[in-house]
Amino acid sequence: MKFNNIVRKIKEKFSFMLRSFKYRNYRLFFIGQGVSLIGTWMQQIAGAWLVYRLTGSPFMLGLASFASLIPNLFITPLGGVIADRFDRRKILYFTQTFMMIFAFILAFFVYTDRATIYLIFLLIFLSGIMNAIDAPTRHSFIFEIITKKEDIVNAIALNSAMFNGARLIGPAIAGVIIGFAGEQMCFLINGISFFSVLIAIFMMKIPKRIIQLDSNDFMRNLKDGFKYSFNHPTIKSILFLVTTISVFGMSYNTLLPVYVKETLHSGPQMLGFMMGSIGLGALTGALFIASRKHLKTLIELLSIAGAIFGTGIALVSFSKIPYLSIVLMFIVGFGMVSQVSVANTILQTIVEDRMRGSVMSFYNLSFLGMAPIGNLLMGYLAKNEMLGVSNTLLLSGGICITISIIFLVQIKNIKTNINCISA
Repeated sequence: MKFNNIVRKIKEKFSFMLRSFKYRNYRLFFIGQGVSLIGTWMQQIAGAWLVYRLTGSPFMLGLASFASLIPNLFITPLGGVIADRFDRRKILYFTQTFMMIFAFILAFFVYTDRATIYLIFLLIFLSGIMNAIDAPTRHSFIFEIITKKEDIVNAIALNSAMFNGARLIGPAIAGVIIGFAGEQMCFLINGISFFSVLIAIFMMKIPKRIIQLDSNDFMRNLKDGFKYSFNHPTIKSILFLVTTISVFGMSYNTLLPVYVKETLHSGPQMLGFMMGSIGLGALTGALFIASRKHLKTLIELLSIAGAIFGTGIALVSFSKIPYLSIVLMFIVGFGMVSQVSVANTILQTIVEDRMRGSVMSFYNLSFLGMAPIGNLLMGYLAKNEMLGVSNTLLLSGGICITISIIFLVQIKNIKTNINCISA
């Protein structure tokens, strides 16, 4: 009897954790995006390895990441307004199709041995523009396929689980494929994977969204979104934390190929395993968030998860043992996605629907748009004549720990604000 009760409680726990799957549209979205994201992560690993193979420069790695993410700095706020003004499903058709085309072009030029670093940077930049429009639209789209607000927290956390499950699978596959078939095969697979999300979007049955705008003036909508985001104390505080972590913490991803080759003296297979470990940690963190019942119990995790993330990066800087580094990357992944998921969840919960696209665009601006600055800075500091890769990782982790501790002061005010909204 006792054993049956334990089994029943476990089933109830998993049923609660996966409750967003009761929505048909969400199941389609989850599967389509999940397959596509595996291809995306494969391309990210292959692209980084290709750039480093052609140039041998950690700074060029940082520059490649800069080219990918810099559109978020300028295009994402416009993407948020577009998401609020137009049919989000049609926007996703547009962005996903063009990113698919860019992946096929890159595969062709690498296969024919005609890829230059300039062409690679151009295609990375163009894909970044599409992603800058796609990201706020995708975040806002969740509210159209999840009909009950109480399930939004779970859906966002499961999205993070999907993203990081792909992070776990994609890099591991990429590491093997690069060694046997070259980078071009990863780009080709990524291009094919976009069909899954396009088919999933086509199969969804979504009622027409009523678009509410205070003005038809595009620039005024952009200005209103900015004022709304930065006059709201909780939104402003969260965006500041995410921006700081992004600038000084997320650059670890750019430095990994250098760290693997120069510190661990390993190749693309080890890079794939380390990225896979990050994905496993991130998946664990996402499922942990998905199992939480109440938003208020997650607020402290904004600081705690940031400190865990920074501690993991700092410890990696001291490691010269490959298997120890893989374990530490699990900690990095857990802390990173736990904080990102909680920040995303709080923002999505407190924002008005008419401003959802704009606020999520500023979230993506903070998370992705500011990352190029950090990538360039940390890529420059990682050069051997400067700090070197290990000391740069240590600095990065230390800053993340410090800002997370400072943010603890804001926790009481955020709880008060959420209590007022929930009342």
